[in-house]
Amino acid sequence: MPGIDLFRLDGKVALVTGGTKGLGRSMADGLASAGADVVICSRNGEEAEGEAALLGEETGRRTLGVRCDVTDPGEVEALVEATVSKLGRLDILINNAGINIRNPIEELSLEEFEEVMSVNVRGPWLCSRAAIPHMRAGGYGRVINMGSTLSVVGVPGRTPYASSKGAVAQMTRVLALEWAEEGITANAICPGPFLTPMNEPIVGQPETERFILGEVPMARWGEMTEIQGAAIFLASEASSYVTGATLFVDGGWTAH
Repeated sequence: MPGIDLFRLDGKVALVTGGTKGLGRSMADGLASAGADVVICSRNGEEAEGEAALLGEETGRRTLGVRCDVTDPGEVEALVEATVSKLGRLDILINNAGINIRNPIEELSLEEFEEVMSVNVRGPWLCSRAAIPHMRAGGYGRVINMGSTLSVVGVPGRTPYASSKGAVAQMTRVLALEWAEEGITANAICPGPFLTPMNEPIVGQPETERFILGEVPMARWGEMTEIQGAAIFLASEASSYVTGATLFVDGGWTAH
């Protein structure tokens, strides 16, 4: 019986967008620890190259850092081609790059709303479209989209972000149906409140702390490493019969 070996990623190549910091970097660490070679991208090319080199030193895996704006179709195609040409294949895609702009709707501009939707929805769509031919060619495919608890729960002042993450959950379901007969899966990880750089501006605010204590049953922020198990599971053979799912890693928030 294969058991724990189902979670191994030896011989697989993973691409993590927005992989230089926060949950993206933690998931890149986790996949590399399970045996995958990892490509990380960021709009900051030097940062991507530096973090990829560090990840390679820490794990002994082949790594690559690439500059990419995930909203640009040409840059996304170049990112995927660089992955395949330098590491030989593409098996796992984690669409993690994302932004958040917080304010009540009347204090937001249309440009701000569209910026969030572009990065958080257009980006995963472009990356998934570019990656799927290579997954088919390699006979293995795992697309993991980063949703959020706000894919299903509303919070005031978050119309751009919540709208985008609701769209990501629906995109994931449709992709799962399109690829199901090929054995290529699409799933979403929906994190709750993690201490990421994106959340640093609201850490320590009285309203935030009341929310953590009142809405999150575990009454604490998530630690970076607590996202890794979900990523490894959904990237591996262990999840071969799981597709179209939204896996919440939220300290119990959505159990209410």
